[in-house]
Amino acid sequence: MPPLGERSSRQWYNNHTSTAISGTLFVVSTPIGNLEDVTLRALRVLREADLIAAEDTRRTARLLARHAISTPSLSFHQHNVRTRIPQLLTRLRSGAHIALVSDAGTPGISDPGTELVHACIEAGIPVDPIPGASAPIAATVASGFPLIPLTILGFPPRKAKDRTCWWSYVCGLSNTFTFFESPLRISATLREASGYLGERHIVVAREVTKLHQEFIRGTLSSVLDRLQNIKGEITVVVGPASEQTVSYDQSTGPPSDTALAEYFGRLIESGASSRRAAVAETAKRFGVAGRVVYGAVEKSKKLGVRPNNAR
Repeated sequence: MPPLGERSSRQWYNNHTSTAISGTLFVVSTPIGNLEDVTLRALRVLREADLIAAEDTRRTARLLARHAISTPSLSFHQHNVRTRIPQLLTRLRSGAHIALVSDAGTPGISDPGTELVHACIEAGIPVDPIPGASAPIAATVASGFPLIPLTILGFPPRKAKDRTCWWSYVCGLSNTFTFFESPLRISATLREASGYLGERHIVVAREVTKLHQEFIRGTLSSVLDRLQNIKGEITVVVGPASEQTVSYDQSTGPPSDTALAEYFGRLIESGASSRRAAVAETAKRFGVAGRVVYGAVEKSKKLGVRPNNAR
């Protein structure tokens, strides 16, 4: 008998699952740029599947044509998730095997997929991941920063209120984390980041695996100075906080939460600073990272102290 990797996925699932009548959802990773970054197993699954649920059928068609795969495809994207999931579940329950792919990389990472996977689990339908390329992992591996722990984020929100909440969460991350950003917004986002995160080291990974792949390394401010007319797909990797990032006068010790919250409060009360600017200015004044200031302010709220009333 041939090893599992050489057997038909359909045959294996029919022989080894209690839900033989049901099909299987295969979550298939596809290349993030270089079309050679696709596994033999992924190609086999795409070829043997009854249907391919693709984020953009036109983009997926290029990959399928390159490998002479004729499996029919159906669109599955953020705008039709609610209507498509019942349709796909019906096909799966009837015994069809479906391959889920996104435009690039691994479905579910800033791409549609999580909702369908959850629905299949709830319905008792087998889910089989077909691993492969992932932009956050590829960029972090090349960054040189510790990969454990690693927090993977998507795009920063566009709306001001959601964006403030997003940065508030990011301020609490002392480990390596990644996020995506548009070339049109990357400079503005990094300027914001410097106010919240101080001088943490980062890597701006551009066009990963493609012809014009580039890694721009340095502190937040130094990288920002080097970003000019940047183009292409961008993944930002922020390194872990270090002692250099959160610095203070060794003779007096670190500033107290009360001192940070009171100084922040005075800036807000004066009306001359936005919340973000006040965090950045307080961090600069005391030589600490923005996340330390934010933590002090949040702690003062929990204790019932209103920083903007401090004198």
